[in-house]
Amino acid sequence: MSASGNGRGAVTQAKTVMCFGDSNTYGAIPTLARIGRHRFAPDRRWPGVMRKALGNGWDVIEEGHPGRTTVHEDPIEGLHKSGIKALPVLLETHMPLDAIVLALGTNDLKHRFSLTPNDVADSIEVLVRLIQRSEAGDGGVVPKVLVVAPPPLLEIDWFGQMFLGGAEKSKHLSRLFREAAKRAGVAFLDAGAIIESSTVDGIHFESDAHRVLGTEIAKAVQALAA
Repeated sequence: MSASGNGRGAVTQAKTVMCFGDSNTYGAIPTLARIGRHRFAPDRRWPGVMRKALGNGWDVIEEGHPGRTTVHEDPIEGLHKSGIKALPVLLETHMPLDAIVLALGTNDLKHRFSLTPNDVADSIEVLVRLIQRSEAGDGGVVPKVLVVAPPPLLEIDWFGQMFLGGAEKSKHLSRLFREAAKRAGVAFLDAGAIIESSTVDGIHFESDAHRVLGTEIAKAVQALAA
């Protein structure tokens, strides 16, 4: 980031990272309720854990939206769930951004969308390319991007019906997201290698998983800024 002088020495601005994701970025507590309105406290959801790990040199912007997809309008939960509609607005709202963490893909596996794992990975790449065409970084440069592949889902009760077939599809996302990130020339982190989805609903993360994930994403973001 740039530094500014005030006659008493230069002051270095904090770096800024935006976490763009779904209900797991929002910090939704695992539940079998149709509409979960409870979330972990700021210091217990992964962006908050990351904020503490990064320290005073970073500003962390949380943009987690329950039900958010990559590029798809949801005919049941709302057209506003489409990530590609929200992302350009947020890039302009929060610029300049040094880094962006993309943590999406789970909601694309809902049965109503009938998508293949390749479709989901291609959609993640569309979002990465959108960021790369933006001027959202300091001085108009492209922000660094970290693509995070979600851990595999579990087929459980009510959510299992909503995500019918999603658990099997989710097993392929890590490899395909990695390939998409490589094509786009951005960083990648496989959340499934370090955490698991909750056995309560098969989708969301328990508090311990948020702690582990936030710590690892902080390390990856620091590496991007090095």
